[in-house]
Amino acid sequence: MRASLIALVIFVVTAGIVLAGRPVTQEERTRLVAALAAEGCSGGKMFMFEDPVYEVDEAACKDGKKYDFEFDASFKVTKKSLVQ
Repeated sequence: MRASLIALVIFVVTAGIVLAGRPVTQEERTRLVAALAAEGCSGGKMFMFEDPVYEVDEAACKDGKKYDFEFDASFKVTKKSLVQ
C-alpha cells in the first residue's frame, strides 16, 4: 500500500511539471514581450506549454484587466482570455 501511495505521489508531481510546461528562453521572452506590447499588455508568467504553443498568464493590459494569452510559433496571438 505504501509503495502504491509513493508511486501515486511521484506520478502527480511529474504530471504537474509536464502540464506546467517549460520556462521560456531569453529570446522567446523578448519576442513574447514585444507581442504583448503590440496587444497593449505587459508582464505575466511566461512559459512554453506545448511545442510550439507559448502561454502568458495574467498579463496586465491597458484596459485595466488581466488576460491569459496563447501564442503560436510565430508569436501571433491564438487565444486571449479574460482572467476572472
